[in-house]
Amino acid sequence: MATGKLVMSMTLLAFPMQMAVAQQPEPEQTAAPDAQSQQATAMSGAATGSTRSGPERRFTGADLFDLAIASDPQISPDGRYIAYVRQSNDIMSDRAIGSIWLIDTRTGRETPLAGRNGDAFNPRWSPSGDRIAYVSTEGGGPQLWVHWIEGGNAVRLTGLPTSPSSMAWSPDGRSIAYTMLVKDDGPKLGSAPSDKPEGADWAEPLEIRDLLTYRADGQGYLEPGFDKIFVVPSTGGAPRQLTFGRFHDGGPLSWSPDGSTIYFGANRRADWEIDSVEGEVYALDVASGGIRQLTDRDGPDGNPVVSPDGQLIAYLGFDDALRAYEDNDLYVMNRDGSNVRNLTADWNFSPAGIVWDADGRGIYAQYDISGETRVARIALDGSVRDVVDGLSGGGLDRPYTGGSFSVSDDDMIAFTGGTAIRPAEVQLARTGGEARILTDLNRSLRAVKSLGEVRRIATQSSHDGLEIEGWLTLPPNYVEGQRVPLILEIHGGPFAAYGPHFSTDNQLYAAAGYAVLSANPRGSTSYGEDFANQIDKAYPGNDYFDLMSIVDRAIALGIADPDQLFVTGGSGGGVLTSWIVGKTRRFKAAATQKPVINWTTQALTADGPSFFGKYWIGAQPWEDPQTYWRLSPLSLVGDVETPTLVVVGSEDYRTPVSESEQYYTALSLRGVPTALVKAPGASHGGIAARPSQSAAKASAILAWFDRYKTGWTRGAAQSSEKEK
Repeated sequence: MATGKLVMSMTLLAFPMQMAVAQQPEPEQTAAPDAQSQQATAMSGAATGSTRSGPERRFTGADLFDLAIASDPQISPDGRYIAYVRQSNDIMSDRAIGSIWLIDTRTGRETPLAGRNGDAFNPRWSPSGDRIAYVSTEGGGPQLWVHWIEGGNAVRLTGLPTSPSSMAWSPDGRSIAYTMLVKDDGPKLGSAPSDKPEGADWAEPLEIRDLLTYRADGQGYLEPGFDKIFVVPSTGGAPRQLTFGRFHDGGPLSWSPDGSTIYFGANRRADWEIDSVEGEVYALDVASGGIRQLTDRDGPDGNPVVSPDGQLIAYLGFDDALRAYEDNDLYVMNRDGSNVRNLTADWNFSPAGIVWDADGRGIYAQYDISGETRVARIALDGSVRDVVDGLSGGGLDRPYTGGSFSVSDDDMIAFTGGTAIRPAEVQLARTGGEARILTDLNRSLRAVKSLGEVRRIATQSSHDGLEIEGWLTLPPNYVEGQRVPLILEIHGGPFAAYGPHFSTDNQLYAAAGYAVLSANPRGSTSYGEDFANQIDKAYPGNDYFDLMSIVDRAIALGIADPDQLFVTGGSGGGVLTSWIVGKTRRFKAAATQKPVINWTTQALTADGPSFFGKYWIGAQPWEDPQTYWRLSPLSLVGDVETPTLVVVGSEDYRTPVSESEQYYTALSLRGVPTALVKAPGASHGGIAARPSQSAAKASAILAWFDRYKTGWTRGAAQSSEKEK
């Protein structure tokens, strides 16, 4: 689940600034095809060689298999190498395959390190830089491996029943700590008859669950058990479990310089199940297993990182005010938990991914600002200065903020960065200096594809004058002054943000002749805590006016055709899509993806039952049913006249399938044109994970919009639908 700033979000999302990029060849200049011919090409995929004289210039669904993206760049302590994860789409397995590559920062030479015979991910350097620990599925389930830089040998360290995560080397390089799910038998109630005849085919045993959260998006129904901390010798041997009990002990993990203590964050309270926004920082004695609680307040403290001298601990958290969204703050305290200081009390952004400077006088953190992601250095006196911009890498399907970074001992920063027409690459910069792009993962695709230009757009909301920002993706070879159909594409979260980042959905829509508007209405992150909390206990609400205002701006710019407007969005964007068609009939057609339709059923069936009612609505369904209904798009279905497609993954546990099915049924009962599209096997966060499904989903939405470009009327339209 996407917790974002330690607050649950309804999507797994994601997150650039202008940066220096390798010079790209100019796309071939051709006359702009009309929208119908563009859409036909996009729907059919790449044209066959017998019907064209050159390469297919427009972006198609088939191109998704040729994409790759860089993630998790880890620079060695001396800055000589960067290990990173290359995610490449495989056409045979129809999924992204992770491999680890090593870049020599002096020469730019790349060599494969792991991932030839299975997924490989989570590379982490040893303190001396002579080895890299990582997780690989080579030979079976995910296991912990270590690769020696000198000699190139790799050894599997573990044979674990479940996947290790949050790996952390001990300072002397002799041990690796990690977290792992420890299964238990779960609750028992009675038993089946014991006299089963030999060879009889009886039903599977009953499933009995006693935890509040018993299923999770992307994981399905949870196996009984809890995440615990382990340590294993870095040369192999038996792992040792360090923590126990009926609560989850999570990462990241941070060792004290003397190797005696591991710091971690967890919610170990007796009521941990019903208080999802809670957590403290703990100190674990490695030798004895003793645990000391270092923080104590109502709110989530976590992500502890020890200073180089071991005297201070930096961590993230906030005071729980029962609001839907809070920015994180960056705190430091003494190693015994005393003298807590908030370094970002006056900084209106949310730090993440914190790393100590090697000199111990500052902390690096990434943060989002106006739809883009940067790295800042936050000094111990609270002063902040940006050191790197242009981070990207929140995914491929939609233009979310995101990316990651790491820092060497001499302040070289490795990060993932991209642009609106280039997926994330590995880049390297010295703090405050110009970045060097070290990879070119999509060179062959960029050489032949003509992608849609992306422009910033902004306007004042008709509700209260609040500035609303967004980005317009134009059809390739757009002719200035030409009006084209517009798709309003709304982000999920709703506490997330779009920016000028690469998006396969937007480029597929643009290739079909549409302009695509990716807007950040109130509630979006990266504009400050107050902007995000404009929708606290009022979602959906005035964000509707923000979206209508920025659509009007796209029309006023002479780009959007006011008679050819369409709307779609996923998760939180699905909520707003369903809300919009209940408020206005200005859109020709809509596609609501994985929406919340009924807040009562959402609060009681989603995988965050302790969160939605308490933090988003302010009460439980039986305490304030009127508010639940007033904020539910289902309450407006009686006013919907817009043909609306409903799209959902068949294994979505964040906004469960029943939400989409309710809306589809209600629209059908009202006689509004609709269809229900399910992505088999897809979770909420993974609905675009498989390239074929991602392409098919975009194609289905385009086909739906094309069907209703000329509108529909009751009676005549219903007869036409029957003929089809």
